[in-house]
Amino acid sequence: MDLDRPLWLRIVEHFRQQISTGELPPGARLPSRPEIMREFGVSDAVAKQAARVLISEGLAVAKPGSGTYVKARPQLQRLVRAWNRGSRSGSPVAAEMEAQGRRAAWDYTSRTTQAPATIRERLGLPEPEGDTPDVLRTDYVFYADEQPVMLSTSWEPLDLTRGTPIVMPEEGPHAGRGVVERMLAIGHPVVDWRETVGARLGTAEECAKLAHPQGSVMLTIERTYESRTRVVETADIVLPADLYLLEYSARMGQRE
Repeated sequence: MDLDRPLWLRIVEHFRQQISTGELPPGARLPSRPEIMREFGVSDAVAKQAARVLISEGLAVAKPGSGTYVKARPQLQRLVRAWNRGSRSGSPVAAEMEAQGRRAAWDYTSRTTQAPATIRERLGLPEPEGDTPDVLRTDYVFYADEQPVMLSTSWEPLDLTRGTPIVMPEEGPHAGRGVVERMLAIGHPVVDWRETVGARLGTAEECAKLAHPQGSVMLTIERTYESRTRVVETADIVLPADLYLLEYSARMGQRE
């Protein structure tokens, strides 16, 4: 070990190595804090810091009254972001979970509100008039086999959907059918889409909703759907980086 590194980091690297090689397999109990103190000759504070880091990195999980155990690493799932899939009927999330052999479900809350400046720009909305709501915001938590796997916040312009059967994404005759199918129902077929992918540390709220330790790395997707005449929806999607690989594909057009 590098003796110039902090004591807690040397301990973390020691256990990282044992976990990566399988010497400490999933489910194995890690030494207790007193055991770490004796083995490495460190204080309780140092032993506690090392355990905290292993838990925050998703390598270990604490079980109150029992100890700290090596956490099983989830198998990465491919999440396909493809135009030909997005244009199918029904919920694209449900279709993707079904393709993985998993059961899909979601919770949501919808409300009218005034779009923040960044969302106004993405939707191409004019400057607001007073406090008048101009978008329908829907916040989702998606589940696969009852485990939370994705968050999404969607904004749809009310001047487009107000008074139509699709104004509420999860209610009415087109409930849960996905943006593409719903917009088609009111004469605004989606003809283009774009997604911007990033990564960052999850907020405390995001990590809690996704049942991940605070400070977990999240993949972010900024998605926008357009019809021939305007942007019809934009969304911010968040999912744990240790659960998914994003795969993009599209059909190539024919040369003329």
